[in-house]
Amino acid sequence: MVFFKKLKCKRFVIVLVSLFVFCFGFLIGKCANFPKSPRAPKTSAAYKDKNLAFLLEVYNTIKTNYWDKISDDQLVNLYVLATEKLTDKKQEIKTKDQKDLQNLLSKNLKEIKEEDKKNEFTAQLADIVLANLQPFGRSRLYSQKEEVDLKNRVENINPEVDQYKVLDVSKDAKPEDLKKAFEQKSVDLKKDRSPEAQQKLAQVIKAYEILSDQDNRKTYDQSGVEPTMDYKLLTPDIFYLHINKFSPTTIEELVRITQKVDKDPGPTTLILDFRDNVGGTIDGLPYFLGPFIGNNQYAYQFYHQGNKEDFKTKIGWVPSLVRYKKVVILINENTQSSAEVMAAVLKKYNVGILVGTPTKGWGTVEKVFPLSHQIDANIKYSVFLAHSLTLREDGQPIEGKKVEPVINITNPNWEKQLYTYFHYPELATAIKGVIK
Repeated sequence: MVFFKKLKCKRFVIVLVSLFVFCFGFLIGKCANFPKSPRAPKTSAAYKDKNLAFLLEVYNTIKTNYWDKISDDQLVNLYVLATEKLTDKKQEIKTKDQKDLQNLLSKNLKEIKEEDKKNEFTAQLADIVLANLQPFGRSRLYSQKEEVDLKNRVENINPEVDQYKVLDVSKDAKPEDLKKAFEQKSVDLKKDRSPEAQQKLAQVIKAYEILSDQDNRKTYDQSGVEPTMDYKLLTPDIFYLHINKFSPTTIEELVRITQKVDKDPGPTTLILDFRDNVGGTIDGLPYFLGPFIGNNQYAYQFYHQGNKEDFKTKIGWVPSLVRYKKVVILINENTQSSAEVMAAVLKKYNVGILVGTPTKGWGTVEKVFPLSHQIDANIKYSVFLAHSLTLREDGQPIEGKKVEPVINITNPNWEKQLYTYFHYPELATAIKGVIK
């Protein structure tokens, strides 16, 4: 079984963080350097009618950038069906090519006299077409606000919640003030067993976890970014690390947190928990996987329109991970997206044993493509498109097929199975305590 190896370079962490910051100048995919969408055909009709030009540019963006090869016949059919849905009229088209589609769209747009309704029709039509690409609902038409919301989700920023207000403390509150406020609110909320009170209690716990940690609080104060992981020593030998999503700060957190327990004597067993991990940005995985499998290793593949693209790790081992000789990776039905890729790669390289239940099977990589043509001066639209499929350790798509655990905890004998890998009863006890 391949486990962690030591780095000789003492300045690795500095290089690691620098590379990571550079890598995450991107939003998602390669959004800071958006692929250029092909323009609509240079016909006078398309350019005179901004709505028609918009719809044709969406068409060409899909043709070029969608993960699957889609024929004109298939794509035109989606446009026709979407038009029928919006107009509640049967649409006649001679041949399912882009030229006749342009004529059909032009005819329907001319029948709408009011500018606002024409713009609404255009945006709805494009969104319906995108939503009906497979997997259903994964691709959509995005407004500028939705792009900002996406960026915040990727960076793990929640502008709607002020963690200081959750605890009712000032931003210059001292650690003892934070603790006092947390304890008081926790006591009050624990007395109330209503779902609303329990939800508020969870928010209070989260706020305290963010603000009571000096490094987390500093990051939060500077950029609003919330931590993506929590951790604790379950026993002197078993370290538990739960990663709930991947964001630009995740690898920095990993290094910082694992350094805290990298002492002798210290833990030699790691439980790496990906349960309920919603994924996040995937461009960081070549950096995040490097500490687990080494530098310049083939990590995972993307599938796009019949072609497979290999991704290698960009950095090497992290010294603070060397100590872990026994590793378990927890997954469940809510492990999705880039977390599934991460789990599949660790499984492939035998970094640890996957324990839990099959993952969600959400294996698309979405990218944002800007549009040159716009229909409304007050709203900037872009295309959020399923660009690639991720492949699991056996070369099959994760989408719909999931990542399977090595040990499924629904099996009554899962503890015995774990014992065949690690003759360590305390590990099964620790896992049971985590997953209860």
